Amino acid sequence: MTTSAPISRIGDSDQAREALSRAVQTLDNVILGKRDEIKLALTCLLAGGHLLIEDVPGVGKTTLARALAQVLGLQFARVQFTSDLLPADVTGISVYDKPSGEFRFIRGPVFTEMLLADEINRATPKAQSALLEAMQERQVTVEGEPHALPEPFFVVATQNPQDQIGTFALPESQLDRFLMRIRLGYPDAVSERQLLTGAHQSQRPEDVEAELSASGILALRALVASVKMADPVLNYLQALVEFTRTSPLYALGLSPRASIALADAARAYALIEGRLAVYPEDLKNIFVAIASHRLTPGDEHRGSNGESLAEAALNAVAIP
Repeated sequence: MTTSAPISRIGDSDQAREALSRAVQTLDNVILGKRDEIKLALTCLLAGGHLLIEDVPGVGKTTLARALAQVLGLQFARVQFTSDLLPADVTGISVYDKPSGEFRFIRGPVFTEMLLADEINRATPKAQSALLEAMQERQVTVEGEPHALPEPFFVVATQNPQDQIGTFALPESQLDRFLMRIRLGYPDAVSERQLLTGAHQSQRPEDVEAELSASGILALRALVASVKMADPVLNYLQALVEFTRTSPLYALGLSPRASIALADAARAYALIEGRLAVYPEDLKNIFVAIASHRLTPGDEHRGSNGESLAEAALNAVAIP
């Protein structure tokens, strides 16, 4: 566990690399054996997006979200999405203040730097839609009056598999608000053995010390924008996107918004890897997380899941 103060400003790439490396290592001590997923979660944040974690209960989705908030030094709020949740329970409500004779806006839990929308697909579509404006425009409008959200604003939503009882599928418009969708999966045999025997003393999320801060994250985002993407790598990105638009595997390919998401996330991932230039491998490492929830199978490939559709594009398009 680190004893240094959280970084609030990032002066150069070496300092950024050190801060991000410590953050990854700290999170790796909380969620054993999920280093790749941890890097993707941090990539999503640095790229300015939101994260959807879909998996069965009990694999560490909520634990990862709470540990992220701790290590990033962000204000944190959690909303448990249930079938009786109302939009106002998320965004807030205007109430009449009798002494002043005016309405006063009481802010909901969405007014935080990191929001955990736990089991988002157990709420009705009406309640789910409460996050649409917040995720896209970083504001909430109540009774015609806009209210700005903090910066950074990062939503981590967890979702149960669609075949479980009491779930409501997220509409395409909601899914598209998430830059990435990841799955944690079961731990590997070595990690699970460490958990069972106590051979590795993993940290609890609440015991994690901050390695960054809100201002440090904003500085890292500015540094991400300076990461270079050479023409051959950009050609590879466009080739992947074009394949999804022209192959009969897909009824609906990747949009220009998805292309921009790929470029932004590739730059963020390269920075986490300690580089100021994007490699083709960076695109490969992030592609499934960005594309899987945006691809729709063609008529002859009904039943194919998003991950297999994204992997098909990676297998079909050659690396330059």
